Amino acid sequence: MRNIIKRDGTVRPYEPEKIITAMGKAFRETAAGTSREEMERLLRAVEKEMEHKDGGWAVEDIQDAVERVLMENGRYEEAKRYILYRHRRNEQRAARRAMAQAAGVPALDGVLAKIEKDFPGEAYALTVLNTKFQSFVKPGMGADAALEALVKAAVELTSQEAPRWEFIAARLLNARFGRSLEEQLRKRGIGGLYDKLRRLTDEGLYGEYILAHYSREEIEQAQNFLRPERDELFTYSGLDLLLKRYVIHDRAHAPLETPQEMFLGIALHLAMREKRDRMAWVQKFYDMLSRMHVTMATPTLSNARKPYHQLSSCFIDTVPDSLEGIYRSIDNFAQVSKYGGGMGMYFGKVRAAGGSIRGFEGAAGGVVRWIRLVNDTAVAVDQLGMRQGAVAVYLDAWHKDLPEFLQLRTNNGDDRMKAHDVFPAVCYPDLFWKLAKEDIDAEWALLCPHEVLTVKGYALEDYTGAEWERRYRDCVADARISKRVVTVKELVRLILRSAVETGTPFAFNRDAVNRANPNSHKGVIYCSNLCTEIAQNMAPIETVSREVETRDGDTVVVTTTRPGEFVVCNLASLSLGHLPVEDDAVLRDTVRTAVRALDNVIDLNFYPLPYAELTNRRYRSIGLGVSGYHHMLAKRGIRWESGEHLAFADDVFERINRAAVEASADLAAEKGSYAYFEGSDWQTGAYFEKRGYTSPEWRALAQKVAAQGMRNAYLLAVAPTSSTSILSGTTAGVDPLMKRFFLEEKKRGMLPRVAPELSMDTYWYYKNAHTIDQKWSVRACGVRQRHIDQAQSVNLYITNEYTLRQVLELYVLAWECGVKTVYYVRSKSLEVEECESCSS
Repeated sequence: MRNIIKRDGTVRPYEPEKIITAMGKAFRETAAGTSREEMERLLRAVEKEMEHKDGGWAVEDIQDAVERVLMENGRYEEAKRYILYRHRRNEQRAARRAMAQAAGVPALDGVLAKIEKDFPGEAYALTVLNTKFQSFVKPGMGADAALEALVKAAVELTSQEAPRWEFIAARLLNARFGRSLEEQLRKRGIGGLYDKLRRLTDEGLYGEYILAHYSREEIEQAQNFLRPERDELFTYSGLDLLLKRYVIHDRAHAPLETPQEMFLGIALHLAMREKRDRMAWVQKFYDMLSRMHVTMATPTLSNARKPYHQLSSCFIDTVPDSLEGIYRSIDNFAQVSKYGGGMGMYFGKVRAAGGSIRGFEGAAGGVVRWIRLVNDTAVAVDQLGMRQGAVAVYLDAWHKDLPEFLQLRTNNGDDRMKAHDVFPAVCYPDLFWKLAKEDIDAEWALLCPHEVLTVKGYALEDYTGAEWERRYRDCVADARISKRVVTVKELVRLILRSAVETGTPFAFNRDAVNRANPNSHKGVIYCSNLCTEIAQNMAPIETVSREVETRDGDTVVVTTTRPGEFVVCNLASLSLGHLPVEDDAVLRDTVRTAVRALDNVIDLNFYPLPYAELTNRRYRSIGLGVSGYHHMLAKRGIRWESGEHLAFADDVFERINRAAVEASADLAAEKGSYAYFEGSDWQTGAYFEKRGYTSPEWRALAQKVAAQGMRNAYLLAVAPTSSTSILSGTTAGVDPLMKRFFLEEKKRGMLPRVAPELSMDTYWYYKNAHTIDQKWSVRACGVRQRHIDQAQSVNLYITNEYTLRQVLELYVLAWECGVKTVYYVRSKSLEVEECESCSS
């Protein structure tokens, strides 16, 4: 068998196909036609030229022979191209050697050789990288500083004309990180994965529960699941984020696990209590995450496998109308924020300013005073020291304090009534939008919920739809109830001015939400969470009794509390841009795996509050969402502003929903249904009827659900996925892209942001969000909403040319299309803070 002698003296088996490939490149560059037969004839001629060589054939001799054969066969232009090809390759090799030598890292040559192979073309030539790199090199620069300069060079070469430099930068960053990690492991004497987990557990960086559940043999088996080559899927921005925020570091901030070990650790946690085929589920969860087909929510990525494994993103509390209840809700928020969760708080039951307290008229201070305490708590109790607490506060559109509430974040008015660190949201009944569309000058009565309860004996906020409207009109007509009468136009103007100036209030269409509630037999949904994608039954926490007892010779006060319904969000997102969504088998399998992982989160979670755990285990609610929506459309050549977009979204989300419902039904057959399945829309079939699911596939599934039950009360919710979409190199949530390319300012320099898979094929399908007719976004949201049992974090993107009337038309259209919630209004001149707690 003939061997090849490489330039570095190593010997490799002779591979004739490589010669054909090299000649083929020369032929393609001249656009000359040729056949496989001719290429093989030329190859035989080259081999004949080499026959006189004894022993192994040197690479340079073979290339000389190729040049002679091409010339002898009249292929002068191809020979010229081949000579240029050889010259470029020599330049590339020289550039590789120069960078490796300058960095003082010989192993870098291999990394650069792989980059050269995977990123062909003049735009990504290593000579370009070397030129940039040499401009950063300084005498006496150490290896770490040189590698950082090399990464910086690749980052600065990233542009919309050459977007793949962000992948090259990621590979170089990973090489630099790997070198640092290797040094840390060598210092600690850590070898295999089991040794690493043992050491991390002993140092209090890994949860003891992992090694308590898995044997050494199982950990070693799991180690074989690792696929380091999947690190090549990261963009620079994604890998940079992951290495800084998600991989485990010691207390001196030294990294101690690879990205793939991070994914595997999360998978080990999620599969920990699987009874059957546990290691198979570890592998499926790992593959799902490491291929970037699914991203778990930020708290799950951050905290799974760690001692404090708070895995949920957001929580929702109903604030009672009592001093004790209000302070308990504020304390609940503080506890949630302490462990990195965000919160939604419903203030619709709290009496308005000027209301009575124990019969004393005008004594109540109103909701704004309490919201200011929530605001201060958000600042004081930060999320694990990383960022201040995040909370959305919700109030009904008919609440007496609404005008002041709408000015919480605006720049006008009394500063003593401001709360700039909370996110206000308004809960709208159908009647409000109906009047805004048909009779905007109509009067609108604002009421105090406590006064309504006192006079009428019922809580108006506990009703929805036609029954709410009937009772509302009855309250308005009742002379015993005081009213603050304004016009719909006045409120609309306040709402829209705040939205344009601050991005808030968020919108919660309470009648649309409750009509679609599959568990309305067990309660009402008052509001949503911090990012407006969760819609689940709610109820306030109540103190039942307080008794003095003697225990172990000590006197104690025992408080008995009714836990209410304290909502928890367990989130993950399908990366639609990375999934072959047309392949029903792949989509179905991915959804089933994600649903199982989320269901496991419920049992594996560390809950900051007992109320949250009780509600979560009772309903077993999950929120499977999506990211990469615009990415998915662009790579398929589908314009955002088109009927094709609406039809495609309708089909994809219906199939996602069908797969999710089927997965939950099968989990119910295996592990049991959630506690309130009996009487739910799932059990009665009303869920399917309301959504017009009448095909044979849906009818069969409805029968299956009725027979087997449902593991989860709520299934789908689309979160904003701000940080996790960066991590997975795709677009955020269901929003359009802000820009195809821009530079984001960071402490250490400018960070390039590039549209995923940006090319001449996708460029024009990535229309910037602010240039899109927002009516198409609203209609698409309505199309998707039919298939989503909860809600979606959907933003409206407006420019300075928008009038308030045009913004109102978007809200009314959203209501008409059945959209449940609207997140931020993003004015082109306005910067708003994205929620990372719900970033799934």
